Amino acid sequence: MSVTLTLTDQDKHTLRTGAYGAVSLLAAAGAAGSPHRIATNGSLALASATGPIGHVLAAKSKITNLRGKSVAELADLVLPALTGAMSLLKKQDPAEAVNYRGTVLVALEAAARAHRGEAGPPLAEMTRKITEALDAA
Repeated sequence: MSVTLTLTDQDKHTLRTGAYGAVSLLAAAGAAGSPHRIATNGSLALASATGPIGHVLAAKSKITNLRGKSVAELADLVLPALTGAMSLLKKQDPAEAVNYRGTVLVALEAAARAHRGEAGPPLAEMTRKITEALDAA
C-alpha cells in the first residue's frame, strides 16, 4: 500500500530534473554515437512510468537548466537532483523511492540500447555515476 505523496512544486521539479537529466547526461556521454536516439528512447521510457512518480514525470512543465555548457555542468545539476529526489521519496514513501529508482534505471537501459551493440565506456561510466547518485540517499 502506498502513502499519498505530498510534493511541492519544487519537489516535483527536482524529481523531473533528476529523471530527465539522467537521460540527458547519458545522451551527452553518447554524443559520439546517436545522442538523439538515446534521448528519445530514454524519454519514452520515462513517459511509461506509473503511480505517483508517473504522474509527476508526465506533467507538462518546463525543466530549466538542463542545457549545460558541458557534461560536467549538467552533471553538477542532475546528480544532486537524483540524490535529493531519492532522499525526499524515502522519507515520504519508500515504495515510491523504489519506483523512481527503477524508472530511472529502465530509462537508462532503454537509452543505452540506442547504441548498436554494447554500450561503450563513456555510457557505462555515466550509468555508474547516475546509479551511485540514486543510491547515495
